[in-house]
Amino acid sequence: MTDATNPIHPTMQSAEIMPEEISLGIRKLAHDLSNALEIIVQTSYLLSTVELKEPATDWLRMLDSGVQKALDINLSLREYIKVHTPN
Repeated sequence: MTDATNPIHPTMQSAEIMPEEISLGIRKLAHDLSNALEIIVQTSYLLSTVELKEPATDWLRMLDSGVQKALDINLSLREYIKVHTPN
C-alpha cells in the first residue's frame, strides 16, 4: 500500500517537517498502533494453525485480509512519520 494512490504516501505530500510536539504525539500513537496490531497478527496466525470448520474458515480469511490491510496502512504511516520528522 505504498503506491501513489495511498493518501499518506511520502511522495504525495511535501517534505515539510512537523513541529516536534506533534511528531512526538504521532510517533507514540504509531507505536501503540503497532503494538495493538502485533496482538491481532499473532492471534490471526494462531487461529490459522488450528482446524476450523465453515464458516469459521471464511471469517479467518476475512481477518487475514483485514490484518494485511492494517499492516500496510501502519507501514505507510510509519514511512510518512519518518519523512516528516527531524529524527
